[in-house]
Amino acid sequence: MFAAERRQLILEMVRANGAVSLRELARVVQTSEVTVRRDVRALEAEGLLDRRHGGAVLPGGFTRESGFPQKSHLATAEKTAIADLAAGLVEEGEAIVVGAGTTTQELARRLARIPGLTVVTNSLLVAQALAHANRVEVVMTGGTLRGSNYALVGSGAEQSLQGLRVSRAFLSGSGLTAERGLSTSNMLSASVDRALVQAAAEVVVLADHTKLGSDTMFQTVPTDLITRLVTDEPPGHDDRAATELQALADQGVQIAVAGAGSGPAPAEAVPPSRQARRDMPLPGQRRTRAGGPGGPGPQQLRSAAGLAEQAQGDRARVADLRRR
Repeated sequence: MFAAERRQLILEMVRANGAVSLRELARVVQTSEVTVRRDVRALEAEGLLDRRHGGAVLPGGFTRESGFPQKSHLATAEKTAIADLAAGLVEEGEAIVVGAGTTTQELARRLARIPGLTVVTNSLLVAQALAHANRVEVVMTGGTLRGSNYALVGSGAEQSLQGLRVSRAFLSGSGLTAERGLSTSNMLSASVDRALVQAAAEVVVLADHTKLGSDTMFQTVPTDLITRLVTDEPPGHDDRAATELQALADQGVQIAVAGAGSGPAPAEAVPPSRQARRDMPLPGQRRTRAGGPGGPGPQQLRSAAGLAEQAQGDRARVADLRRR
């Protein structure tokens, strides 16, 4: 394929999807990420698109939201790895909320194996994934159907969440930055996501590396309310994504990194220079910004092994309390 043909195809993909990772572009045009990066740089110089951490977006600063058919084919291996790791946070018998999105849909497929769960959701796709699960109760919000992502939104959805209290909320979005937190391109979706956050003692964000550093119109979860981020390992050349992860960790977010297509990434996948100690906040505890009065000290990027060890300790404490 000639360079002009590659660049035309890259431009068409970005226009169709709003945001595309370099990894996905390289796969479609059947060339290396180095070549794709060079093409993206040339297209950016012409003002036809903007480069982002590990990908390309429509020009203009804020990415627009893609429809479900486009998003379901983006970063599929990364979403699978993230969902596998996030499912390990959920205990038998918990009550949780799960927001709309293709990554949360992947999570729901894995939650179907955990008995005794109660899952509150505004997503038809999440509910469908759990519809035939054994001993999993699904509670759906009310609201108006938003067809582009098969989610219930509006005042009906928000009112149905009033007075609800669960242990965790699992959310995804269109962009994530340390400065602004999680954001999305749709006002109605953002409003429902904020209501889901208010119902949970702990907020877990699921976001692949292409969303790190991207900012969209409507904030859903400010950084100081995000308890955990589950993401995939950014490409080795993506220093900006690694910097964004460290900035999130410095503000108190516990970070777990999953290896795309190969299970959870080992602890050493995070450069030693970026690792630091951190204190574990209590579920639902609201943190002040790093460096502020009472704020946490430097934070540690959490590995999959660390999360598993923490979960094992939590189960032991619960079992001990039950014996008493």
